[in-house]
Amino acid sequence: MSHNTQNPLTGSAAFQTQFLGRDLQAGIITGTMAIPLSAGIALMSDYPIKVALATVVFACFIGWINAWFRPGNYVGAPGVAAGLAPVLALGVATFGMENMAFIIFLTAFMQSIIWKFNLQKYILVAVPEYLVEGLLAGVGLKIAINFFAMTYEIPDNLVAENFWNGARIQMMSISLLAMVAFVFLFSKFQARQPAISYFFVMVAGAILAQFIAMPMLHVEDVPLYISLPLPHFDHALMWLYAVGFAAMLAIIDVIEQVMSNAAIQKIDPLQRKCNTNNSLLAIWIANMGSSFFGGMTNLDGLAKSTTNKLAGAYTKFSVLVVGLVILFFVINTQYLEFMPKFSLAVIMIFTGWKMILGLLHVAHQGQYALMLATLCALLVYRLGIFEGLLLALAIHGFVNYVVLYYVHNIKTGAIIKKYLQRFSIGGGAD
Repeated sequence: MSHNTQNPLTGSAAFQTQFLGRDLQAGIITGTMAIPLSAGIALMSDYPIKVALATVVFACFIGWINAWFRPGNYVGAPGVAAGLAPVLALGVATFGMENMAFIIFLTAFMQSIIWKFNLQKYILVAVPEYLVEGLLAGVGLKIAINFFAMTYEIPDNLVAENFWNGARIQMMSISLLAMVAFVFLFSKFQARQPAISYFFVMVAGAILAQFIAMPMLHVEDVPLYISLPLPHFDHALMWLYAVGFAAMLAIIDVIEQVMSNAAIQKIDPLQRKCNTNNSLLAIWIANMGSSFFGGMTNLDGLAKSTTNKLAGAYTKFSVLVVGLVILFFVINTQYLEFMPKFSLAVIMIFTGWKMILGLLHVAHQGQYALMLATLCALLVYRLGIFEGLLLALAIHGFVNYVVLYYVHNIKTGAIIKKYLQRFSIGGGAD
């Protein structure tokens, strides 16, 4: 090793000259792959696609700057969170888009408190990891079902009285072949270049759309401008609901980042340790900043982070490149309209399916964990994230109480004391 080459283990998390080529390549690949994912999550969240992309760009810049001073992880790539898409859609429906900037600001403020006092370890005591996997599986099911309709959607001028006409059967066949090709390519290249499957579906779809009439992605070129994230509530009760809603957003976002960091540390090419609290610093700053232009929430997503690592990333410079790639499409949104809707549907259905398969991660924790995670997934799908998770937590608490009281003969006071002791040490088994 030359004297001018940094030790990769002690060198900067933000940039190292020896990894410039690798990080540049990884950033281009990951940035391209992040575009359809971000667009799909935006549609699921009822946010403009351009706003979602701008959020990712801003989060990438903040993540790279943060890596110079307080690195959280080394190859994690930020983006809008699929797990929060239904929550954001609920927020838009409840508060209106004009109030969502304030909701995101309030969420970021709560996350700053969690970061300041390192509270994420206590959150993970209250919400077991397997329930989070169940929550994400429920969201994954929502995503897969919501985007399924795009696999057989046809242009308005081809709609006929007979639902299964020739155009619809053709569109369904194309989508099915695209899904088979995507899954095949992903399974073949996931250990080396998982982005190949994304590139194939996007490029093949764009080419096919030149010869066959099909619905295309529409991107509204909404103006992006900076303004104070002020609330516009009609009555006082909305303030109370807004605080509870923002708390839910903040906690789910933090839990997802904690889980992502645990996975990112395992895939780090140099096995460098992650500092989750430093990651939370970047997240709440990016969330707070994005609220000033009407942006969404962000975190280091596992799909993009895995692609970033496998594409060759070694430092957060790759994340800066991701931001620059996506910035091009924020400025030139017209190029996104070359993507057919079926291509986006295939990618998002696969994303939802991967989230559902997260239930397999809890199988090793025993039958109880798997059953409760599955129940949580169904409740989240049927009732919504907030209601589903709370009900699953209530069932979890009731079952634990019954077992301790009737099987182990522990009195109620002792059960409460035992539970509170887990918070005093910041952890414990479920």
